[in-house]
Amino acid sequence: MKFQGTENYVATEDLMVAVNAAITLQRPLLVKGEPGTGKTVLAEEIAKSLGKKLITWSIKSTTRAQQGLYEYDAVSRLRDSQLGDERVHHIGNYIVKGKLWEAFEAEGDDAPVLLIDEIDKADIEFPNDLLQELDRMEFFVYETQETIKATNRPIVIITSNNEKELPDAFLRRCFFHYIRFPDADTMNEIIEVHYPGIQKRLVAEALNLFYDMRDVSGLKKKPSTSELLDWLKLLMAEDLPPEALRAKDAKTAVPPLHGALLKNEQDVHLFERLAFMARREGR
Repeated sequence: MKFQGTENYVATEDLMVAVNAAITLQRPLLVKGEPGTGKTVLAEEIAKSLGKKLITWSIKSTTRAQQGLYEYDAVSRLRDSQLGDERVHHIGNYIVKGKLWEAFEAEGDDAPVLLIDEIDKADIEFPNDLLQELDRMEFFVYETQETIKATNRPIVIITSNNEKELPDAFLRRCFFHYIRFPDADTMNEIIEVHYPGIQKRLVAEALNLFYDMRDVSGLKKKPSTSELLDWLKLLMAEDLPPEALRAKDAKTAVPPLHGALLKNEQDVHLFERLAFMARREGR
């Protein structure tokens, strides 16, 4: 069974090749790309397409690799011992399973899709601490003296926003794919998936303006695909005509409802200084 995209996710040919190559090689798929390009949603759609369960491990700056395996709740055991609880005699009652353990436990053909989301948010040593577990698909539980081993390897999807460089040893164990920002044709397909039957003229004007905005030099944060979709939803809700996106008034320095696209004051001021909308007057 191969991933070929879904009705809710427009997957380019090179992305489908990367997903299927990682599955064939039984390697984690490391997906990088701009925020808002569908990296997290990709794992959800792979699981849906292949009929598998999705297990998501969302990484934060404080996340430790051990938490993905298991944690020993010593505090609860101490409390129970003080209260005379019989559970205290079985240490396994105080082992809290992590997301990797959950993924490794799947049996038969039910090996899940495991999403390790935004791995670059964690400490620089975090990826190295998972090298052996992801490579061998097993780990040892010291408290119970047992080895947890995956009978069927889960499909592992790892996303990164490039906030930190990942260690070479970790990269060697992954199949890598960079999701390029969609071109206008692909973006049209994405929009049609989310908003079937949307006005073609509105989309055309919105995309012209959107890509022009992304090309502005000095922009601190370029608007993303998800932000474009939010903007289009607002344009439709306000029933703005396509002509509203071609305003020629120089005082209108930023697009209507620009809060969906520009997310900091520096970028708003940049567009005001450049008189962006006035620059479109010659079109």
